Amino acid sequence: MSTSVTGGGAGRNQGAPPSLKSMWRSFLRTWDSVAIYMPLLMMGVLALGTYWLVRNTPIFSPPEMAKEASHDVDYFMRKFTVKTFDEGGHLKSEIYGTEARHFSDTDILEIDQARIRSINVEKRITTATANRAYTNGDGSEVQLTGNAVVIREASQDANGKETPRMEFHGEFLHAFLNDERVKSHKPVLLIRGTDQFTGDTFAYDNLDQVADLKGRVRGILVPRSAASAASAGNLAFPGPAPALTPAARPSSSASSAR
Repeated sequence: MSTSVTGGGAGRNQGAPPSLKSMWRSFLRTWDSVAIYMPLLMMGVLALGTYWLVRNTPIFSPPEMAKEASHDVDYFMRKFTVKTFDEGGHLKSEIYGTEARHFSDTDILEIDQARIRSINVEKRITTATANRAYTNGDGSEVQLTGNAVVIREASQDANGKETPRMEFHGEFLHAFLNDERVKSHKPVLLIRGTDQFTGDTFAYDNLDQVADLKGRVRGILVPRSAASAASAGNLAFPGPAPALTPAARPSSSASSAR
């Protein structure tokens, strides 16, 4: 009996569950097997993270280089009239031409057969005509080429003083309408009332009432008593060395202030 009891006890010990120590050893063996591939797994995770960041990071386009404006026509007009008005709604200038071409890089309007009319704050009217004109964006500055004529109409100030009609004729005239100035580096014919002057170069400031002619200057001054009988007319521009009459007295330079 004692032999069978001893054999039964040994059978129960062999079927018992593994101890905690055995489980820990098994975990360590498994961890050692996995740890061999840990660097490879970490590199894979980093690669996936980098790919995700690249896909989701916003892309900022590089700043565009400023395009150089080319000297090309961006718009044109035919048989047109352009009017500009001041803050009070009064007509300031009026430009007419058979054809005009605008250049965006310089904001210059090139006009064929131009007729320009400007009215200043004192309501004095200045007109300009030429075969071709070049005007800036606001029309305050005009270059006239080919049969250029600028006319400032006669006016009267608040004190009743009269300013005679002024005309400027030449192949080139540069008019500053706001400043009431006209100049030219080419021969010009100036007509003030019944008086007439010519010069190789010319500058006129209406605000200062000063005309400066240089080069071969010639002039005719008509007495006021004989002005009504004089027939000044409109003289055609005679060329680079204009001569009015044999009675005109030439000089190297002349300036007049009225």
